[in-house]
Amino acid sequence: MPCERKPMRYGHSEGHTEVCFDDTGRFIVTCGNDGDVRIWESLDDDDPKFITVGEKAYSLALKNGKLVTASSNNTVQIHTFPDGDPDGILTRFTTNATHVAFNSIGSRVAAGSSDFMVKVVEVSDSSQQKTLRGHEAPVLSVTFDPKDDFLASASCDGSVVVWNIEEQTQVISLPLLQKSNDVTNAKSLCRLAWQPGMGKFLAVPVETKVHLYERGSWDHVSTLSDDLLAQPINVVSWSPCERFLAAGCVGGLLTVWDVNSKLCVERQKHEKGFTVCSLAWHPSGSHIAYTDTEGCLGLLDGLGTSTADNNTTKVAAKNPAKDYDDLFDDDDDRLMDEGLSDTKSPAKKAVGWDDDDDDFLVPATGRVKNRGAFLDDENSLDTGSLKLGQDKLGDDDNDAGSSVAPAAAPVVPLRPVYEGPVPTPPQKAFQPGSTPAHLTHRFMMWNSVGIVRGYNDEQDNAIDVEFHDTAVHHAMHLTNSLGHTVADLSQEAVLLACPSTEELASKLQCLHFSSWDTNKEWMVDLPKGEDVRALCLGQGWAAVATSTLMIRLFSIGGVQRELFSLPGPVVCMAGHGEQLLVVYHRATGFDGEQALGVQLLQLSRKRRQLISGEPLPLSQKSYLSWLGFTAQGTPCYVDSDGVVRMLNRSLGNTWTPVCNTRETCKSKSDHYWVVGVHENPQQLRCIPCKGSRYPPTLPRPAVAILPFKLPLCQTTTEKGQMEEQFWRSVLFHDHYSFLSSSGYEIDEDAQNQSQKEQQELLMKMFALSCKLEREFRCVELAEMMTQNVVTLAIRYASRSRRMALAQRLSEIALEKSNQMQEEEQEEQEEEPEYSSTRRSSGYGHTDVTAGGRYSRRQNQQEEQEDEEERGEELMKEEDRQEMEPEEATDTKKRVNPFAKEAGSPIKPSPTPIGKMGRANPFKVPGSGKMSASSGQPRVTNILDNMTSSKKSAQLSSSGGKPSKSPILKPLAPKPKTKTQSTLLQMAATKTANKKVQENTEQAANLQKQPDTPPPGPPADNSENKRPKTGFQLWLEENRKSILADNPDLEETDVIKEAMGRFRTLSAEERLSWTDRAKGQSGDAADLKKRKRAEGGEGLESENEKAEADESSAKKKKSLDPSSKLSVFAFNQN
Repeated sequence: MPCERKPMRYGHSEGHTEVCFDDTGRFIVTCGNDGDVRIWESLDDDDPKFITVGEKAYSLALKNGKLVTASSNNTVQIHTFPDGDPDGILTRFTTNATHVAFNSIGSRVAAGSSDFMVKVVEVSDSSQQKTLRGHEAPVLSVTFDPKDDFLASASCDGSVVVWNIEEQTQVISLPLLQKSNDVTNAKSLCRLAWQPGMGKFLAVPVETKVHLYERGSWDHVSTLSDDLLAQPINVVSWSPCERFLAAGCVGGLLTVWDVNSKLCVERQKHEKGFTVCSLAWHPSGSHIAYTDTEGCLGLLDGLGTSTADNNTTKVAAKNPAKDYDDLFDDDDDRLMDEGLSDTKSPAKKAVGWDDDDDDFLVPATGRVKNRGAFLDDENSLDTGSLKLGQDKLGDDDNDAGSSVAPAAAPVVPLRPVYEGPVPTPPQKAFQPGSTPAHLTHRFMMWNSVGIVRGYNDEQDNAIDVEFHDTAVHHAMHLTNSLGHTVADLSQEAVLLACPSTEELASKLQCLHFSSWDTNKEWMVDLPKGEDVRALCLGQGWAAVATSTLMIRLFSIGGVQRELFSLPGPVVCMAGHGEQLLVVYHRATGFDGEQALGVQLLQLSRKRRQLISGEPLPLSQKSYLSWLGFTAQGTPCYVDSDGVVRMLNRSLGNTWTPVCNTRETCKSKSDHYWVVGVHENPQQLRCIPCKGSRYPPTLPRPAVAILPFKLPLCQTTTEKGQMEEQFWRSVLFHDHYSFLSSSGYEIDEDAQNQSQKEQQELLMKMFALSCKLEREFRCVELAEMMTQNVVTLAIRYASRSRRMALAQRLSEIALEKSNQMQEEEQEEQEEEPEYSSTRRSSGYGHTDVTAGGRYSRRQNQQEEQEDEEERGEELMKEEDRQEMEPEEATDTKKRVNPFAKEAGSPIKPSPTPIGKMGRANPFKVPGSGKMSASSGQPRVTNILDNMTSSKKSAQLSSSGGKPSKSPILKPLAPKPKTKTQSTLLQMAATKTANKKVQENTEQAANLQKQPDTPPPGPPADNSENKRPKTGFQLWLEENRKSILADNPDLEETDVIKEAMGRFRTLSAEERLSWTDRAKGQSGDAADLKKRKRAEGGEGLESENEKAEADESSAKKKKSLDPSSKLSVFAFNQN
């Protein structure tokens, strides 16, 4: 279909312009931004008649001598044609109408408006109106079904809706389009078109293709596309013969398809590449008039030859030969199916089958028709529609037969037909935190430092810089005489850049407001032919990516530094501290995917590349929409699907999705525009945008805060929630190790808190797995715990009567203990002066498990213990002997993940210990087994007590002086004194009942053996300074009877047997033993107190003991309930 493109001519002022023919085809009628409707007798008409309809005319429709226009005064008017006399107002809207259309007979007009409504009005009586409500954004276009039953409309909310006009209801809503907040921001006008005549198909322009939907079933039956179409289709229009469909694109390409064969039969390019915004076929089908967004009118002539043939075909189609053709077609189809089944069966065909448009493949034999049949087959039409397709293809045969005999030689394509995946247009370079450059008022940068706004309207071209914290700098107003389009802002400077023009080079301008000298501004011209594409600021440096695939580094004062080449065109850049993050196109993407690469460089004294050109993972068919760093310096980015990903340094620099902003959007057209990410506290700072991807500058947008959530499985369950919290905590606190290894100061309190939180979560998951009887899972969790927490887990397991699990856990604890000792030795050998840095470096780089991360803090605690040992050397001989086992097991005391690190070593002075004398919930109680007072275990206690006083944990665990027993008595006054006395036993000089103490030690050590894990000797040792429990007293009295019954028992077996028997006692009996034990500890406490106070006069000790007995007896009752709250007590009932 060779045709001629006539030269364009000026019609209206710049802006949206529409065109149509009158019913006879004698006049071309246009309307435009100047508010005029012009009536042209031909393209060469130098004096067209005009009718002024308002300030602006947005749309027009013409039928039966009635001209309907949508004008800027929010009305739809009617004029006579061609006279142009006003004929009244058809309808009004609250804002301007965007598109008007007549039905096939000219009795009704449909109008869509920016106030989301569609109205259908009778021309003869404008009071008869139907309003169609349901769109959630401005309406882009409307079109009537030729039979007048339905109306189709497209809207900025992304939907194409088919309405039943009489019932005023939606028949179907198809979410096909990209959403926008206004017609002016829409990527495409999406002018729908219903096939004339029977109205078989509704044509919908979707991106770069045209989808055809079947009337009635509303199924998507086929797609028209062309390899050369790279930009969205704006408008489509059917030829009067119903066979051809013309489309006009944003990039100025005009395409005509033969709908039967789905082939592109004509392509023409707009002479200046302007957007085509309206198309109209001449009633004869011989030429097409079109207008662009610059107000110009054009014509494609000479389309008539094929359409005329087509008309004769229409007549010929009614003869009986058509049936013969149909029979022939069916056979042909079958033959083709058989012949091509191996290579071109639908299962093996490439997705891009529809895309093989070809100018030169004029239908000559049935071959092309069969391609059409294949397509029908692939798109799963029902048999009826297949038959119809074949009828039309029969026409093709007839058509071709008029010029070429059907039996001619097989068609040889003039060029090979490509059927593979289609390349994706690469996304343009952008500045993260900026809104599109074509806006007159826009954000040039919004980041955690401040906001840079650009204004470019009739009045002025200016840039405003505003700081979130005015202490950094006051707000600035800059005149933008150079036309800067790109900006970045940091605590030190504002960096601006403008593109080159024919006369001027591309310039880089820096306002270094933090400079201490008076010259706070510098400017650099880039070499000729090189344009700034992206830029960013770091600490003391600036980087610029240019159109020559190069990155240039500058110091903040303007000194040129290194430059290097990129492997592909830059997409965007971000800087933070010493880190530079660059994303670029590493290759061409296909089928809607972008192929991006990422480089991360560290620009410290020792330059290094941390990530060198790895592919950047994006969601399917999405593009990059934001790139930056968290406030703590971890790279992260957001794609157009709203998925936020963050760099996981501890997993080999992989990218982990940490949030999906789409999950919190109420409607499909809403988006979140990210402005900042914080790891501590965990916050995603972004601006909610209704019906748009970016916010307007006015009114000032409000920032919302979204939480993070890792997309783990089954996060509605308790297990899933704890797993998600644990791994999120690990990921979001990984920056501590990076910062400390880079030599930065870090907040050790926050780091310790995060480690404590992780261990608590592990312990909770361990308890849950125990409940669910998943012992193997318990062991896996224990592998990730620190040695101290494994000890807690062992206690938990043994209290839950899971001895096999406790045994395995004790092996793990031993391993961890050995591992820590080895690490410590290595550290001491390798880097003796490095202890302070190591301490601050937080937890290990890649190891979440094995407690390795806590070994960094041992050096500090070693110093602390040295002091303690010096103090303890002043004590009596018996106490000094007790120090030996303590030193042997100091690793266990050192590593307490729950205790805050002590700033200064703790001296063993009595007062502070007395004050914080409550039992430590994280220490392994020396009394070991189920003592009388421990009651029976209650699962929750473990977790309730995880958060108990940090200080008590610090004193008892770090200092190696455990408190009396696992019994928690938070409200009773007595335990304070008791605990004090037990802690001070180490320092006691004269002990009245030294003999008793020795027995206690012996019994406690024996009892500890079967139950305590191998790495827990300090617990044995702590027994030496601890009062007896009820069980120990009972064992002393009953040991002989047990040995008499079982003379050949080992010591450990004796204790096991004793525990079994002790459990069989009634609760009252066990309580009485516990009370006796308490009585003794109370005696000892009061006794020692008085000894300190009175110089240790042994003569009075007996009387004091009697008094203490009495007082403890009085308080027994009140302590009973709390005495059963053993740290990890369980209820065996």
